[in-house]
Amino acid sequence: MHRKQTKALRNISLIDKIGYGAGNLTFGVVMQIISTYMVFYSTVIHGLPGSIIGLAIGLSVIWDAISDPIMGHISDYTNSKKFGRRHLYILIGTVSIAFFNFFLWDLPSGLPAIWKAALIITLLMVVKTCTTIYSVPHTALGAELTDDYNERSSIQGIRTIFFILGLFSANVMGMFLFFRPTPEYPQGQMNPAAYRNMGITASVIALLFGLICHFTTRKYIPVLNENVKPGNNKHGIRELYHSISSAMANADYRYVVIGYMLTNIASALIGAIGMHVFTYTFRFGNYGIALIFGILFGVSILSQPVWIKISAKIDKKPAVLLGLGSSAAAALYFLILVFMRNSVADQAQWFLPFAVLSGFGMGGLFTMPLSMIADTIDVEELASGERKEGVYYGCMTLCYKLSQSVAIFVLGVFLDLVSFDSSLPVQPSGTVLALGLSLAVGCILSIIAAMLSYSRYSLDQKKIAQVQQQLSMK
Repeated sequence: MHRKQTKALRNISLIDKIGYGAGNLTFGVVMQIISTYMVFYSTVIHGLPGSIIGLAIGLSVIWDAISDPIMGHISDYTNSKKFGRRHLYILIGTVSIAFFNFFLWDLPSGLPAIWKAALIITLLMVVKTCTTIYSVPHTALGAELTDDYNERSSIQGIRTIFFILGLFSANVMGMFLFFRPTPEYPQGQMNPAAYRNMGITASVIALLFGLICHFTTRKYIPVLNENVKPGNNKHGIRELYHSISSAMANADYRYVVIGYMLTNIASALIGAIGMHVFTYTFRFGNYGIALIFGILFGVSILSQPVWIKISAKIDKKPAVLLGLGSSAAAALYFLILVFMRNSVADQAQWFLPFAVLSGFGMGGLFTMPLSMIADTIDVEELASGERKEGVYYGCMTLCYKLSQSVAIFVLGVFLDLVSFDSSLPVQPSGTVLALGLSLAVGCILSIIAAMLSYSRYSLDQKKIAQVQQQLSMK
């Protein structure tokens, strides 16, 4: 892309920011129910070994990761007068996500284990492919909508609100609406029928909000098309390799990607075994889990205006480090609760400090890095003359998803190693302790490593202003 940016795109109206951000619910709600419930659904509801489902999810995430930069590259070099570079894929992804997600949660219970495993692997691969078709162009679109330093944070902040609403819908509303206790299933998350209803609802939400995003932002296609460099049809393997190499050579981009990858490992830990820990280590039912995660996600959503103001006042890098500090404090507190598990079991009040600290930290860690990536693309444009938002965000998701796939696979094997037995209503004491420790210690180590990476990031508002001034003179 040329730097010559149309003035209309420096300040985006609030309604259009909301329309764009709403599209993140399409991706967020589907991916979060997979992250939160798939291991539990597969091991407890369908009785598959943890190692098999860990491998299945790990393979799907690896494919998802590899396909991200490919999709980003395809999107960057798409030239459509009607759909621009991003909107055709947003539309295709919306419909396909909604369609295939339903079948993932409607597996016949009477099938042999080998067929269940095969279906889960296949459907996970298909759903992850559909989310890649949607999410990479959608994320790249957010970086194209403005070149204003603080507007980028505002757009990402609203986008984060909808992403967290997806987390809220999966974790909190799921518990209240679908996993209500019944005489047959006092712990509602044990009810097989609930998962099908959850899948239907998630598919409807994905379809609705994806279409809102598409039709709200399509008005910007003509303006965005004006900034596309004409005649650039380099979209082969060699150019893809060159684009990825160029992105990873950007030092500040690498530091953000590595830091984001490490914080997402912590998220993967919570998603993969969080249900196991709260169900077996702390003996919570659906309402207790819903309350804790409801407060956590509520604080994350309410913190978005605060994070935007914090980043405008102290800049983005210090804001990220502050978010990591809050998350680290939450993880340390959670570790203490693991050792006190017999005293705090099924008592939600003990987990409120964890929910507040973790929620506040999460709010910043979902927003600031994506805004920082857009700034690193300015640096790339100054060096190469091109903007490749699709590849940059695709490589970012490639890195963190690969790390998540390894973490999820290890956790699946870990469930077998600690003698987790889905047929037992109460697990052995050594098993519940191991579950809690793996979650708390894993999060602490990931957060500390992320701090070390983000601390090396060098860009700030003054440097980006200088870069953009040089670009405007070209």
